Amino acid sequence: MTKLRFHHLEPLRFPLVNRLYKSYYPAGKAKKDEIIWVGDNEKGIICVVRFKQFENIQLLTGMLVHPEFREQGIAKDLLVATKTQINYKPCYCFAFRELIPLYSNANFHLVDKTELPEILSNRLIRYISSGKDLVAMRYERLT
Repeated sequence: MTKLRFHHLEPLRFPLVNRLYKSYYPAGKAKKDEIIWVGDNEKGIICVVRFKQFENIQLLTGMLVHPEFREQGIAKDLLVATKTQINYKPCYCFAFRELIPLYSNANFHLVDKTELPEILSNRLIRYISSGKDLVAMRYERLT
């Protein structure tokens, strides 16, 4: 595979991201008010992650790697490429349990839902109530 280029999504390519989500992660849908990062090559968009902005925090959400390219370290590379965005303001994510090691290696740490800002705790409770096995994580800046 050729090297991926990681960057903010160009507005014209917005429909391509939603097509990728529709194919491989139907619960995910990019919104125009989110900051969206992609990794692509000559074949097109291979991975995507979104950052939903709130007043004083952000939520990393909707990370997806195309199934053909999984287990190659691309998700880790995407997290590294978005480090400036992750550091922009306090960053949280809701991780599927099997992805805890991925996010932990990127310096996200488990937090109890009682430690979440209210806007996120309500969201997490809704997701868990709908049957999703998610945990809350918060990025800790390296000093």
